[in-house]
Amino acid sequence: MEDSILISVKKMLGLDSEFDAFDADIIMHINSVFFIMAQMGIGRKFRIDDATSSWSEYLEGRDDLESVKTYMYAKVRQIFDPPTTGAVADALDRTVKELEWRLFSATDLTDTKPEDLVDYQYPNTRS
Repeated sequence: MEDSILISVKKMLGLDSEFDAFDADIIMHINSVFFIMAQMGIGRKFRIDDATSSWSEYLEGRDDLESVKTYMYAKVRQIFDPPTTGAVADALDRTVKELEWRLFSATDLTDTKPEDLVDYQYPNTRS
């Protein structure tokens, strides 16, 4: 399998690795998914800027997180190219929910360093 995060996601989306018209959009969505995973305590803070960032760089030998590749594709697909039929959209949504549960269950937060978690500051609300 391709080790480049961007190229592997593009391949799963059905895009040729040389076709770069949507790279900025896909990179933005990939980084959003990394943010979501970090907030859930899955993996660590990470972002990509181009095709040089790799899965092995992100995973750092963590075989228990291999399914983040499928999760990344499914979440990016939901944002970048959502299915047009309800049945396919529902199936993709169920896949995302199952992978979230399994990844969350597989992640031991006692091994997570506090600096790897993302602090989210809720915006001020009006009274």
